[in-house]
This record gives sequence, structure tokens and C-alpha cells, in this order.
Amino acid sequence: MLYRFKSQAAAEIIFLSEAGEELLSMLGKAASPQGVITLAEMPAAIQTLTRAMQTSAAVATPVAADGDPLTDDDAHAPVSLHQRLLPMIDLLQQSLIGRKDVVWGT
Repeated sequence: MLYRFKSQAAAEIIFLSEAGEELLSMLGKAASPQGVITLAEMPAAIQTLTRAMQTSAAVATPVAADGDPLTDDDAHAPVSLHQRLLPMIDLLQQSLIGRKDVVWGT
């Protein structure tokens, strides 16, 4: 299942099921097929995701199966939480500026 986050103020963002559910959980939202992040909820959502992103950056460097640290050049490096959340934070910020809710659907 895919989660499509949309706003009339920014481009659509798509998350795969597990990542979308993790994001919604961070925001205190149910992993439902449809929902909304209202203008009133956006400042807290931005703050929550920014904090989670900063915390994830402080976590140890991911390692490969052989125990060596992964680098940005590693083709099989997992997508970090930072990489997943940055576009969502941008979507929320643009939507807040444009005064538009963010909705999602599957």
C-alpha cells in the first residue's frame, strides 16, 4: 500500500506502507486509508518531525552486513529517517505558508 500526501501548496509525496505508517505514528495519526493534517496541527507536526530527524542524525552510523560503516557512495545503503522526513517537513512548511491542509490517501 502507498500513502500519498497531497497539498494544494506543494508537490505530492509518496511513502511506502511501512514508512507511511511510521510517519503517521510520529504525528499521532492513525494509519488509515485517508486523513488530514490541518493547518492548526502543522506547527506541532513540523516540530515533531524536525526533532525526530535531528535525533536520527545523532544515532550511530549504519553498518553493512560485514560490519563496515556504510557511506553515501554505498549503493545498498538504507534510506535514513532524515532522508524520509525532510521532504515531508518541506511539504508541511509550504502548506502552512500557503494556508492549505495536507491530506493523504492510499
